[in-house]
Amino acid sequence: MYHLQQKKPFIQGYNAITEDAESTGGTMMDFGILVLAAGERYECQVLKERAFLVMNGRMVFTSEGITKQAERHSLFDENPEVLHVPSGVPVSILAETAAEIAVFRTTNEKTFIPTFYEKADTRDEYRGVGTMGETSTRVVRTTFDDQNAPDADLVIGEVITFPGKWSSYPPHHHPQPEIYHYRFLPEQGFGFAMVGEEVFKVKHGDTVKILDDKSHPQAAAPGYAMYYIWTIRHLDDCRYGEHSATPIFEPEHLWVTQKDAVIWPGK
Repeated sequence: MYHLQQKKPFIQGYNAITEDAESTGGTMMDFGILVLAAGERYECQVLKERAFLVMNGRMVFTSEGITKQAERHSLFDENPEVLHVPSGVPVSILAETAAEIAVFRTTNEKTFIPTFYEKADTRDEYRGVGTMGETSTRVVRTTFDDQNAPDADLVIGEVITFPGKWSSYPPHHHPQPEIYHYRFLPEQGFGFAMVGEEVFKVKHGDTVKILDDKSHPQAAAPGYAMYYIWTIRHLDDCRYGEHSATPIFEPEHLWVTQKDAVIWPGK
């Protein structure tokens, strides 16, 4: 199943959404949402690479050589803060207010220095500007990838899709598995996610798994801003972005990105 619908609010504690070793549709990643009450502490030490992305609230992260306060009020207006640690390193999170954190885990035996990414460390860029009649203008944020975390097996980022517009466009694909997790503003909003030839209506809190090298363009309904976390799992024999080999755009749709492309009803 590609589309994982969130039919109930996330409850206090860790809400598992997908596991790396699922019998069908495995992404090589664990992904879930951690909900903490004010004053609650969460601790973990597992034999997996992990990333903790702040979604909202104020909290203190403690890990090897790291003590950092993180705070976020808006997914749409603020860059994320992310703690990233290798396998076996203990992590403690103390929630100073009610808090929500996206948690990612994957098997990775390589070691690296635990890192806390501040808001300013995330690369954010407007893509699609000046092309396609601005119908695919969006904000793409990348917190870490092969450029700044070469020993990681995860890639973490976010996308803000403007109301009524497209993202992850032109359609592209890559062999590495990927997870999208969605939020909307206002929360009753919706959008559409394509995975290959299938189309899913996505709502606040939903998750989509992208597998089997399928193309995956996205669209937000008019009136509703669409946010999604994107996380990619490198493959041992094919890392995402390596030598600019990925992503791979569908060649028949690349013409729309040309600044002088004539798109109806333009002249």
